[in-house]
Amino acid sequence: MPAGKWPAPPFRHLMRITDHISLLEQTEGMVPRHQDGYSTDDAARGLMIVCREPSPRDELITLARRYLYFLTAAQAADGRFHSHLGYDRRWRDEPRTGDGWGLALWGLGTAAARGPAAAIREESLARFDGSAPLRSEWPHAMAFAALGAAEVLTVLPGHSAARALLADAVGVIGEPPADPGWPWPAPRLSYANAAIAEAVIVAGQQLGDAQVLSNGLRMLDWLLAGETRQGHLSVVPAGGWGQGEQRPGFEQLPIEVATLADACVRAAAVTGDTGWLGGVGLSVAWFLGDNDARTPMFNEHSGGGHDGLGPAGRNRNQGAQSTLAMVSVLQHARLVRAPRPAVKGTAQPVKGTAQPAKGAARR
Repeated sequence: MPAGKWPAPPFRHLMRITDHISLLEQTEGMVPRHQDGYSTDDAARGLMIVCREPSPRDELITLARRYLYFLTAAQAADGRFHSHLGYDRRWRDEPRTGDGWGLALWGLGTAAARGPAAAIREESLARFDGSAPLRSEWPHAMAFAALGAAEVLTVLPGHSAARALLADAVGVIGEPPADPGWPWPAPRLSYANAAIAEAVIVAGQQLGDAQVLSNGLRMLDWLLAGETRQGHLSVVPAGGWGQGEQRPGFEQLPIEVATLADACVRAAAVTGDTGWLGGVGLSVAWFLGDNDARTPMFNEHSGGGHDGLGPAGRNRNQGAQSTLAMVSVLQHARLVRAPRPAVKGTAQPVKGTAQPAKGAARR
């Protein structure tokens, strides 16, 4: 499907699976499964998605407030976050600084910078400030938090806690190896991998560290090459991927595609090289059916995103995480469709796909 005919970001399924508390995490087909309750991760991503809309209508602003209120309830007094709330309104876990904490900071930072109302921006910043001094031992959690810190720095460049969080995230993520065959700071790719590279990219930019920025771009270039197969995305499966394992792998999750699109948009913005937006085009195409199973992951009838791609097709369920991932990618698609000035290097093939790292594109 040509870029000019790509669908606009749909919100009707997101509204369908949001009740007066927050996003219901799971669905059976397109029907919400109330018994599975709510996730802090989803509320954070939901807040982020709404705040990325240039002119959200009133119904979406209501969703943003609902997701923000959920995050405020999930935040403990010491800044840690609960991750799961049952439909009976009881938390299923103790607050900690895992992915829920990191994603909450990403969502709050985005709302603090781009919230559609002053009250949303102010409350989000206050909640961000309450958790930003904490740290996590987990690279993904720190990467998510760093992306929220970067959002805050776009409007408050002197925000010391956000800047310190970015610097510490680089340390927790670690230095990528010089080996061009595996320039990744972990022995195995896992989930939402591109968020790691994006955090390193934006940290290098915000901290004025050219080496860190170069590391992040090198990581993303290699990841994009390795997740491109025969001209379409073939992303790391849910079980992760290590050297020597066969590809393609399944189940492929929409969140992997969404974080890849996020990182490519970031790389284009930081470098001025719009060739990176080719990765966004591949991400949109993956949702529209240009993938290993040749199956659309965007359900045009419901407005939802399917939960996983298997060798024979798609998972019929359309849960919160997958729907948010699909909406996020279609939001970024506007950048690919919009007219843009020529930038040196944009006539080159899609970043990372023409000359992949040795063995990366044929895993």
